[in-house]
Amino acid sequence: MTLFRIFLVLIFTSIAAYTSIVTARYGLDILPIFFGDIGSLTWPGQFNLDFFCFLLLSGFWLAWRHHFSPAGLVLGIMGVFGGAPLLSAYLLIMSFKVNGDVKALLLGDIRANS
Repeated sequence: MTLFRIFLVLIFTSIAAYTSIVTARYGLDILPIFFGDIGSLTWPGQFNLDFFCFLLLSGFWLAWRHHFSPAGLVLGIMGVFGGAPLLSAYLLIMSFKVNGDVKALLLGDIRANS
């Protein structure tokens, strides 16, 4: 679990640093670029579509893990827009909350204990 937690911290910090640099250079106007690349039917668009599907899966999993409760739905939406930084921070925090129990981490307490 320690290596996994280190990995999560590395993901969070590397993407946060990279995003800070890109935002400083180009601003936050990413959506037209992101979806424009998808519409262009090029390799950058293929990558963005693949990535967007991962974001949707991440958001769906977060909402499912919280039984599609109002908080779970909000968390799921945040997962879609927050990407790897949000998911890595969430998993890091939850790994401590569940005391390193991978089953509880992935399924949530209720499903893990049923």
